[in-house]
Amino acid sequence: MTLSSPLLRNWLRLLVISIPLVALMELIHLPAALLLGPMFAGIFLAITNHPLTISKKCFSAAQAVVGAMIAHAIPPSVFGRIAADWPLFISCIVAVIFASAILGWIMAKLQVFPGSTAIWGSSPGAAAAMTIMAESFGADVRLVAFMQYLRVMIVALVAVLVTRMWMGTDNPDHAVATFTLFGPLRGLAFAGTLLVIATGYLIARKVKMPSGPMLITLVLGTIVEDTGLLRLELPPWLLALSYAIIGWSIGLRFTREIVGYAARALPRVLLSVMTLVAVCCGFAFLLVRFAGIDPLTAYLATSPGGADTVAIIASSSHVDISFVMAMQTGRFILVLITGPAISRFVAKRLGT
Repeated sequence: MTLSSPLLRNWLRLLVISIPLVALMELIHLPAALLLGPMFAGIFLAITNHPLTISKKCFSAAQAVVGAMIAHAIPPSVFGRIAADWPLFISCIVAVIFASAILGWIMAKLQVFPGSTAIWGSSPGAAAAMTIMAESFGADVRLVAFMQYLRVMIVALVAVLVTRMWMGTDNPDHAVATFTLFGPLRGLAFAGTLLVIATGYLIARKVKMPSGPMLITLVLGTIVEDTGLLRLELPPWLLALSYAIIGWSIGLRFTREIVGYAARALPRVLLSVMTLVAVCCGFAFLLVRFAGIDPLTAYLATSPGGADTVAIIASSSHVDISFVMAMQTGRFILVLITGPAISRFVAKRLGT
């Protein structure tokens, strides 16, 4: 492959566009910058007729890394907290999932998006995981990504505004998260982490399970962490590469028609997102009124999606962070379990 090769030139274009976009998004503290920057770069190349494709093996490997990342982000204490107050957690989690499913069904009924796409796009789980799983269950991953990350940005913005209003703008404990690509690395733990990721990837190739690389690695990573066998080591550069691969894979599939379709649907998607945020605020009010939870903790715990962003905000605020993360993690796990069934049910009922 020479410098005059169209394929190499397209890869160079992709990198040249992706890196400044990620840097800009990190500078303004936009959520999911490591995925959104490459995704927008991929969209630009796709609609300007500079074709590229990401191999399925690379995409699956990136899924496995995301699975390990999610496993690492779930502290063992979360399950104990959920078990201690399980009626409260189950009722809140189910209520948010039910509300998002109803909104997804309405969007599908109004033909904003097809049934399974609307459901996965409305699912209040981790955006990257929902986007990965959606493709395995027949949804249009491009539109799901559009819905999920639009909601992530809106939820993050509302969460920051609520936190600032509640705590004041001069809060000395509020620290801005910084991102460092290269840092200290625990070599042995990193080798063990790569082994877990490779094992999850290879098992998924054998069993051909939908979203297998992510889900199987998630299970393996949770087991080795919770049993104390290994503390997963995921350097930022590995996560950045994996997010970039997923973002490119999604973005490069866009067409001008899909971009136009998403733009026309934007007002209705925004209305759906704001409705879900308002409903979750209502659930937060009920937690404050009947469970004695402080308002900021209740709001962050019930925020629909963007768990990583909520975790950053919660860690720099005077809230019950274990309650927040237990609620977010419990909802994510339940969405993983129920998402496929809800998607199939809606798609079947609407004939999509």
